[in-house]
Amino acid sequence: MPGWSCLVTGAGGFLGQGIIQLLVQEKDLEEIRVLDKVFRPETREEFFSTQNLLEACVQASVSAFVFCSTVEVAGPNSYKEIVLNGHEEEHHESTWPDPYPYSKKMAEKAVLAANGSLLKNGGTLHTCALRSMYIYGERSSIISNIIISALKNKGILSVTGKFSIVNPVYVGNAAWAHILAARGLRDPKKSPSIQGQFYYISDDTPPQSYDDLNYTLSKEWGLRLDSSWSLPLPLLYWLAFLLETVSFLLSPVYRYRPLFNRHLVTLSNSKFTFSYKKAQRDLDYEPLVSWEEAKQKTSKWIRTLVEQHRETLDAKSQ
Repeated sequence: MPGWSCLVTGAGGFLGQGIIQLLVQEKDLEEIRVLDKVFRPETREEFFSTQNLLEACVQASVSAFVFCSTVEVAGPNSYKEIVLNGHEEEHHESTWPDPYPYSKKMAEKAVLAANGSLLKNGGTLHTCALRSMYIYGERSSIISNIIISALKNKGILSVTGKFSIVNPVYVGNAAWAHILAARGLRDPKKSPSIQGQFYYISDDTPPQSYDDLNYTLSKEWGLRLDSSWSLPLPLLYWLAFLLETVSFLLSPVYRYRPLFNRHLVTLSNSKFTFSYKKAQRDLDYEPLVSWEEAKQKTSKWIRTLVEQHRETLDAKSQ
């Protein structure tokens, strides 16, 4: 294949950095351009920004567009809904109005609908979307916040998703899938089977709860799960509904943002796992990093957070 150039949007983000680290190793890649923009979570800017990017592709005659989607566009819509080892042929679609899953869902629809668009130079735009599972690994802001909060709470990890069963994906493997998708869309032999398709991206990380994942990655450094009593899941769900109601009633005079809502409770406590067999078949996707290596790398990074916290405490005590 001839030399090519690539624009990475969200390049400063957790996954974006991982994609760039792999892109620089691509032998026929001549140029990497990066773009980063912070979206306000209460808006649906991503949908409109994606539409603008698609139009820019048409005007600039860019032939391949890989959309970084998320499993959240598929749900879960209820914590009672159980999907284990799901796949692309099953119809799963989020019904939540929350900005993140809604904007991702609409943006993905726009990307897949744009497949086959006529480019300014007479060529054709080819698109696909990758629905990554919950992404973990070094420099994850979510994991960082969880660890820092635990360190401030005597090393006790908060329990937020003990009822869940999910199959997280390591950031290096999620990034690798994007590289393969970009290669595939540019390959005349592979491209026809990839165009207009979406793929679930997971790896060989064992299915487990979010809480168990956090504990497994950090237990070596003395962190432990909270063993105290917690609210039953149905009660927690209806408490979230009550908080949403209060927020709605106060909205004319005061902007009250609940600490959690029904979407977050559902997302954190559902049994929702997916297979990567379709990506394996069409993209030749195989995880670059094993579970053991991913666990080791992430745990080593968590150690730096623990050490930084201790240094901060020592400095304050002097």
